[in-house]
Amino acid sequence: MKIAILIPCYNEEQTIGTVIDDFIREIPEAEIYVYDNNSSDRTAQIAKSRGAFLKREYRQGKGNVVRSMFRDVDADYYIMVDGDDTYPAEYARKLLQPLIEGRADMTIGDRLSNGSYRDENKRAFHDFGNNLVRFLINKIFQSDLKDIMTGYRGFNREFVKAMPVMSPKFEIETEMSIHALDKKFLIEEVHIDYRDRPSGSQSKLNTFSDGFKVLGTIFMLFKDYKPLIFFNICAGILLVLGLFMGAPVILEYADTRYITKVPSAVLAVGIVMVSMLSFSCGLILDTIVKQNRMSYELYLNELKNKGRH
Repeated sequence: MKIAILIPCYNEEQTIGTVIDDFIREIPEAEIYVYDNNSSDRTAQIAKSRGAFLKREYRQGKGNVVRSMFRDVDADYYIMVDGDDTYPAEYARKLLQPLIEGRADMTIGDRLSNGSYRDENKRAFHDFGNNLVRFLINKIFQSDLKDIMTGYRGFNREFVKAMPVMSPKFEIETEMSIHALDKKFLIEEVHIDYRDRPSGSQSKLNTFSDGFKVLGTIFMLFKDYKPLIFFNICAGILLVLGLFMGAPVILEYADTRYITKVPSAVLAVGIVMVSMLSFSCGLILDTIVKQNRMSYELYLNELKNKGRH
């Protein structure tokens, strides 16, 4: 059984040594891979001196790092953790256990349920952003995940090798959660403690710009994964707008058998036609998505059979 610890890093010289030492102590049989993402400090040198396998990812952004990790590293089970020493290594075994027992394809280190993230994290709006993202995804995908954006996760080989990473930056955690929900992977959440960054260590996450990117990712993935619902909502909004614009025209015609509001009539008809097109797009894309899901299931079967051999 091969276990890989994946640590994406960018300018974490203050904490990366501690993170590596902690995971060596907790899971000595694991191989530790540090992916340096163009750090300008001593992150790479410290990681190498601690005995980790050092890799370079020259495309900036956590999503790009995760894409390379998933492609390059071959193992039976994986733990992904940030290099900022905010996630205790003591919980790694708990994240691995459901994977090894076959109860989960992805495990999530839940920071929010026990309140440790709210107590430790001092950055404004981060707790609000986590709750907003969780609410939107749970509503869209009819799920009950407690922590969508945690950077502490475990995976089995099938999930890692079948995960198409598209997000370039911090949206990657959201993308993984949505992918797992849509493709019916088994997910289990493990309560963990969260600790804030040590003094002098700075977060690379920009609250507002990265927050808007995450919301944009949810919007785009909603369109891609649930096109029938997405385009039906668009069609419904356009239909209501078209009827609102056309109501005076219809009432005038019913009363006088003549139409003077020609521009309003043309606009209303145009909006209703766009509404019908949106509904048709939803139906067509929903069929394509269902075919894609069928192909993906067959691909997973092939991947599992290869793993057995």
